[in-house]
Amino acid sequence: MVTIAIIGRPNVGKSTLFNRLVGKRLALVDDRPGVTRDRREGAATLFDLEFDIVDTAGLEEAGAETLEGRMRAQTESAIAVADLSLFVVDAKSGLTPHDSHFAEMLRRAGRPVVLVANKAEAKGSDAGFYDTYALGLGEPVAISAEHGEGMGELRDAIVQALGEDAFAEEVEEAEADVELAFDEDGEPVDTYDDTKPLNIAIVGRPNAGKSTLVNRFLGQDRLLTGPEAGITRDSISVEWEWQGRRIKMFDTAGLRRKAKVQEKLEKLSVADAIRAIKFAEVVVVVLDVNVPFERQDLQIADLIEREGRAPVIAFNKWDMIEDRHEVLAELREKTTRLLPQMRGVKAITVSGETGEGLNKLMQAIVETHQTWNRRISTAKLNQWLERMVSHHPPPAVAGRRVNVKYITQVKTRPPTFVISTSRPDALGAAYTRYLVNGLREDFGLAGIPIRLNLRKPNNPYASRAKKY
Repeated sequence: MVTIAIIGRPNVGKSTLFNRLVGKRLALVDDRPGVTRDRREGAATLFDLEFDIVDTAGLEEAGAETLEGRMRAQTESAIAVADLSLFVVDAKSGLTPHDSHFAEMLRRAGRPVVLVANKAEAKGSDAGFYDTYALGLGEPVAISAEHGEGMGELRDAIVQALGEDAFAEEVEEAEADVELAFDEDGEPVDTYDDTKPLNIAIVGRPNAGKSTLVNRFLGQDRLLTGPEAGITRDSISVEWEWQGRRIKMFDTAGLRRKAKVQEKLEKLSVADAIRAIKFAEVVVVVLDVNVPFERQDLQIADLIEREGRAPVIAFNKWDMIEDRHEVLAELREKTTRLLPQMRGVKAITVSGETGEGLNKLMQAIVETHQTWNRRISTAKLNQWLERMVSHHPPPAVAGRRVNVKYITQVKTRPPTFVISTSRPDALGAAYTRYLVNGLREDFGLAGIPIRLNLRKPNNPYASRAKKY
């Protein structure tokens, strides 16, 4: 698959062009410069062309140790691996010395380049468009990324730069349909498919070390990191393999308390992170082991439980702890006490800096995902329900016991059960918790959300009028 990188100084419309090519609003877009920091990848379509597109941070001249310098290093890495660079300039505002400097950098890289003059629909953009010839990168392509103008010309320029053969159609093997397995009673049995890709979201407060942790998994500095809090803005997805299984991991922006989120850009970043949680399967909550269980950490855990995702806790920066035995005991006690909705959740101590504990964390992720996908037969559930009711009968209402009839599992991801009972409103929250805790302990559903719905059975004679 051809890979194309979008390059340019800040605020020339790179992310807008990225969103146009992927057909979705994946990258954050704002009027201020420097919104994009990490490089974001996506599958793009331009008429009959299909390719991988990479949105990069705006190129700025700065020292290598600064945040801007580290952003530029990420962009240079994208240029090195791309088959083609789309060098985007702003036709509306005209050329700047930065454009000329980075055009020279692209020439030195020796990679194919297509010069793109964006915002060409604006009044007075003609002068800026013709100025771009001075960059010496060939004939510019006039486009409007915001309005979709000039996309045909951009397609032709890409094909001319790379050749038709680069986009030869690839034949992909069709995925086989997954068939459910059934036992002798016709009940679906627990069949976990470990060949499917696993979607993981990494969430937490700012500066908890999320991007450093992802980089350590990948074995390269793929994501921008540093001592500054709040570096990550977009939810960036990266793909890799662990023990032969394809992993898609989303690094998200740090989630602060809602009252502190005032700026529009941070609101967009938070919304992007929440969207990543909703579409993930397993969510890893990264806690700074030096200041764990802040109020925001608990709110993030509540959000994951409400969304029904499979949670795993990673206590990061474990390399900084000296008295590990004492701290570990304290962490276990706080996890049990402060996260009752995640009873039995897997909590692993890790270090993004040294790589300590990463294999254990991945094993915990896979095991939690298996639990989240678990299905239990109706026969086993009703045998269990009979024992639970015998051991602790439901409450009585007006001198009459609430009749609990049967239970069945209606879905997985998370495990969801329905109990048929004569008085759903009278069963009570305490008795419902008793049943949920029993499901968790007896069927190995520790650490994941469980949904238990109470339903009154239909009475076929309820609509008939009484006859005397």
